[in-house]
Amino acid sequence: MPEQPRLIKKYPNRRLYDTKTSAYITLSDVKDLVLARENFNVLDAKTSEDITRSILLQIILEEEAAGIPLFTTDLLAQMIRFYGHAMQGMLGKYLETNIKSFVEFQKKLQDQSQQLYGESSSQMQNDMWSQFMNFQGPAMQTMMATYMEQSKKMLHQMQDQLKSQTRTLFTSIPLTGFPGDSAKHPKDAET
Repeated sequence: MPEQPRLIKKYPNRRLYDTKTSAYITLSDVKDLVLARENFNVLDAKTSEDITRSILLQIILEEEAAGIPLFTTDLLAQMIRFYGHAMQGMLGKYLETNIKSFVEFQKKLQDQSQQLYGESSSQMQNDMWSQFMNFQGPAMQTMMATYMEQSKKMLHQMQDQLKSQTRTLFTSIPLTGFPGDSAKHPKDAET
């Protein structure tokens, strides 16, 4: 049976309480749980509402403000523009899939380095990853740019296909009362 997620309660005084350790924790501690791949949920202690996403967004905000930002201003603006857009759900799934692919790629590189150099400290793996990115960075950027261009083309093709299907669907439905219609509106037929 799968293990139940660790429960963290957020109280009105903005404090986080870890029910597993019976202690108050900070956002930094929650970040450590994420890094350790710990499965957890954060609930509002008063309403029992799941606020895990909100807490994760707070951690991202702190990380973005503290160091070298992961998201550019242009990327953030583009993401904001997708809220309320018909493609909002698709973008979220697209980003999630691409992040998973990137993580899998990074894991494969780490596994290969362990096979080549044996068990090593995480600092050595980080150094090797940095060296790899310095040497392979331009090639990776080209590969990612090509991948993104292909994804962009696929997205445009999907949009064109949806437009075409929508036109086909609605042209088969007779609509009356619009300029250019030869049929009269039922109200007009009475006069």
